[in-house]
Amino acid sequence: MKLTHSYYQQEDVVALAKDLIGKKIVSKIDGKRTSGIITETEAYRGYDDKACHAHLGRFTERTKIMYETGGVAYVYLCYGIHHLFNIITNTHDNADAILIRAVEPIDGVEAMLERRGKEKLDKTLTSGPGNFSKAFALDKSHYGADMTGDKIWIEDNKEFRFRESEITASKRVGIDYAEEDKDLPWRFYLNSSKYVSKR
Repeated sequence: MKLTHSYYQQEDVVALAKDLIGKKIVSKIDGKRTSGIITETEAYRGYDDKACHAHLGRFTERTKIMYETGGVAYVYLCYGIHHLFNIITNTHDNADAILIRAVEPIDGVEAMLERRGKEKLDKTLTSGPGNFSKAFALDKSHYGADMTGDKIWIEDNKEFRFRESEITASKRVGIDYAEEDKDLPWRFYLNSSKYVSKR
């Protein structure tokens, strides 16, 4: 069953980032369906997180989607190379977001391999936010996409329920500029999966 808008509009972005571990993310683009279990996420909080693009109320052409009501996609280009896929959460004007960093592939592996230019399935196929986005054909054209729509969505898959002890919380990756906030334990990953970008 697809997660609803009310799920994404919960107030605690950190708890949501952890809760997304084990849920199933699906894209249906160019007639090809791909899916996978979310194995790694990062939380970004608008009002007091120096690592967040919307810190101190920063409002630009790129970040304006962050101020929308939770349940839409925020996709941006990193280093001019990688598209990073985020989900906006919380209520209007809060600018919270969750970055999807890795998934464990389920459906559409052939399509993922083709998009990534790979011949064999290995953990690098969908580990790392840029690799995941490319494998799932997500790019800036999905900026603002409705997370309950027919292009990209997340399902609450009851087959994959994990205990607290199976999920690790650690520092986020690549945010040394964020001063003391770089040490916040707001990255979550599934211990048992090899599809994790960094341990």
